Amino acid sequence: MNKKELVSVIMNCYNGERYLKKSIQSLVSQSYKNWELIFWDNCSSDRSKKILCSFSDQRIKYYKNNNHTSLYKARNDAIKKSSGKYIAFLDTDDWWRNNKLKKQITFFLNNKNSHIVYSNLHTYFQVNKKLKIYHKDLLPSGFIFNQLSKNYFMPILTLIIKKKIFKKFKFNPQYSIIGDFDLVMRLSNIYKFYSIQDSLAFYRIHKFNYSTNNYDQYLKEIIIWMKSNKKLVKKNNLYLKRLVIELRIKIFLQKIIKFKNFIQGL
Repeated sequence: MNKKELVSVIMNCYNGERYLKKSIQSLVSQSYKNWELIFWDNCSSDRSKKILCSFSDQRIKYYKNNNHTSLYKARNDAIKKSSGKYIAFLDTDDWWRNNKLKKQITFFLNNKNSHIVYSNLHTYFQVNKKLKIYHKDLLPSGFIFNQLSKNYFMPILTLIIKKKIFKKFKFNPQYSIIGDFDLVMRLSNIYKFYSIQDSLAFYRIHKFNYSTNNYDQYLKEIIIWMKSNKKLVKKNNLYLKRLVIELRIKIFLQKIIKFKNFIQGL
């Protein structure tokens, strides 16, 4: 395989030992072999490094952050260490099908003018071990900002992006939850996105997901984004309005549950 088609896989890790082995194994098992893993240890205190080192593979590159930073600053820093023409993202609790990289890089090779390729995926519910297809309808291609505005459906673990895009665009380090959303919305307003209909990845839903444990922060970041992107919000009104309502309901329900637990404990 041409070395020019190297894929740099960004994996940011902060105490991610729980599901890390399966995640790395899904990368090592890829049928497409021309990849490197940029493993960015964001000051973990668990067994993450030991699990990583159990994989004897020269394509795995370990970096230890000097100080713990936000996820999105860590991603920006990790990208700076990459050597590939393409950038992909895999979190420590998710995993890929073994043909993911092959299918997407083949698409890039057959469509030279493409810059961003994504796919469908399955959500995996850890509590009951069930799978659910993430997007039941036909995935759109082209300038898909309007579609994302109505229903956001772009988990970052399905994306492969040409690295040259990151010379102009970065993750916003002020966010700790919606940095993926922010970047994708900005890119989709400028670049064409190309879809592969197959499900090529698995997004794990579990009780340790940061976003589901921090609805207050999630809502705060969405409001900041709306104020900072007023021109995009006009186009993006439906999705954001619905999301704000959903988050406020979830916050309210969490407060009720905490109150009930408090009363029961008296």
